[in-house]
Formats: sequence, C-alpha cells, structure tokens
Amino acid sequence: MAKNFYELTYIVNPVLEDDQVKETVAKFTALLEENGAEIEETDEWGIQRLAYEIEGKGSGYYINSYFTAEGELIAKLERAFQIDDNILRFLTLKYDAKMLRHRELKKKGELPLVFEEKPEVEE
Repeated sequence: MAKNFYELTYIVNPVLEDDQVKETVAKFTALLEENGAEIEETDEWGIQRLAYEIEGKGSGYYINSYFTAEGELIAKLERAFQIDDNILRFLTLKYDAKMLRHRELKKKGELPLVFEEKPEVEE
C-alpha cells in the first residue's frame, strides 16, 4: 500500500497538568508508530489563545506533527481523537505534490520570493 505524507494538528485541553499533556502526546505518538507511521517531526506550540471558545475554553495546548503513513491509519487516528475527552479539536491534512515541494524548499531555506516589498516613495 502506498504511503502518503500528512500534517496533523490537534489541540489538547489546557487545564490538564503538564504530565497529563505529555501522556496525551505520547499516547497519540505511540498510536502512529504502532500502526507503521514514520514521524518526521513533532512540534509542541504550547498554550495558544483560541479564536473562539471550545467547550468553555479560551485557550488550548497545540501540537503539530508531520508523518508518513498509509491512508487506513487516518480513520483509526481520527476515531481515537473523537473519543478522547482531552482533545478539543484536530485537523489532518494530506499533502499533495505541490505542498511537498513547498515543504522541502522551506526546510532548505530556498523558498522563492513571490512578492517584493517596494519602498514607499515620498512626494
């Protein structure tokens, strides 16, 4: 089966203790690895303010991961997120060829400058 590249962002309940947050992150990382996913990178953004309240919470602990996996894993992963009370929201993106090129260029620091800022001319 062909593997695809994914980006996963999820928000953990901010009222949890630090060790509970770490356990939640470890739980989902283990779920990915046990099902054959190859995790490239995991970033913990920490507590961020939400654009709107979710379940009465104005902030959440954000985690962002990049990984390669088979498509069947995504349904299993999203089901686990849905039944976990500590997860406020999640979003899984499947990268296409253009998104993969952009990510590789960004990692190399070679993103092209699309719009140049022109200095303002005083009259």
